[in-house]
Amino acid sequence: MLALAFCALPATGQARDTLTWLLRDMAPVTIFSGPDQGQGAIDRLMPILIAHMPEYDHVLMRVNRARGLQMLNEPNFTCDPTLLWTAERAKKIIFSIPTYAVFSNGLIVRKDDLSLFTPFIADRHVDLQALLASKTVKVGVVAERSYGPVIDAILQQTVPDELNLHYGNDAIGSLLQMQRLGRLQAMISYWPEARYQAHQQGIRESELVFLPVKDTPKYQFTHIGCSDTEQGRQAMAIINREMRVLRQQYLVGFYAQWLDEQKRAEYLEDAKTFFIDK
Repeated sequence: MLALAFCALPATGQARDTLTWLLRDMAPVTIFSGPDQGQGAIDRLMPILIAHMPEYDHVLMRVNRARGLQMLNEPNFTCDPTLLWTAERAKKIIFSIPTYAVFSNGLIVRKDDLSLFTPFIADRHVDLQALLASKTVKVGVVAERSYGPVIDAILQQTVPDELNLHYGNDAIGSLLQMQRLGRLQAMISYWPEARYQAHQQGIRESELVFLPVKDTPKYQFTHIGCSDTEQGRQAMAIINREMRVLRQQYLVGFYAQWLDEQKRAEYLEDAKTFFIDK
């Protein structure tokens, strides 16, 4: 793991607690390598948020999904800025107010394979439950990732052997390559994430189709999650206070930059009402 230390203020005589931020490679939210390194939406937010939390020393640590969740579930002083809320996670992790909205996960398929999915598409949405029950295609997913309540519930009802579970790093890029080689016919992902990774893999965007999943909302809200400790609870009070301003002032625009022109305009218009009563 690579740790990068950020100190918000010069050292004083009184020692400060060190808050460890757990970051996963989830381009274009966080980008660990390549020409866009450090330009993801959360990459750009972190120095700003850290500057607003001078009570602590800060360390950014790169982890995979499994390790990140393990650390959050332990009595550490750790936070993850890119978590979806789930009831299971909330048993051991404290969640912030919604920090930003993302277009919901859906099915990524190759245009050449679209005919396999046509029987399960109605009103431009795919019936994922019926598709998986048909056992006609192999679907790739990132192990231990939450895709939102609708998709998670469907996946929990699916026999693991019927899914292609990816546990390693660069999961989305690897699943795209497996799809290209015909080892699976679909994968579940955020469209901006799949679009970005496809570009890195030399896969033309025109080769892929995004299919929204039946009954999923248009957007999913992301949160910051911290270990459920006294330190974590104290930090969360500060995070909530600061993110009420930073989410609209900065993070909406940081995410929007990675959308295509049409989606960007739609997102920025919708964002005007994202945080009403939230």
